[in-house]
Amino acid sequence: MGRASIRDLHLNTSALVKSVAGGQTYIIERHGIPVAELRPISESPVGRPLPNREAFIRKLRPSKTDSGRMLEEDRT
Repeated sequence: MGRASIRDLHLNTSALVKSVAGGQTYIIERHGIPVAELRPISESPVGRPLPNREAFIRKLRPSKTDSGRMLEEDRT
């Protein structure tokens, strides 16, 4: 695990990103105090996958009324 200052990150962004793409991890420091970690993205997704939006929309029943009329009725 490497260490880099914010200045190093600013001046050598491309080189640091290439190292990270190769598997290296860096701790980013501001005035010697760790503030962030720069590491490769893991292959496994974090959290649960998003639902299929198109499949959900297909399951909805078609409306028999005009959406403008629905809004008009809702406002009264």
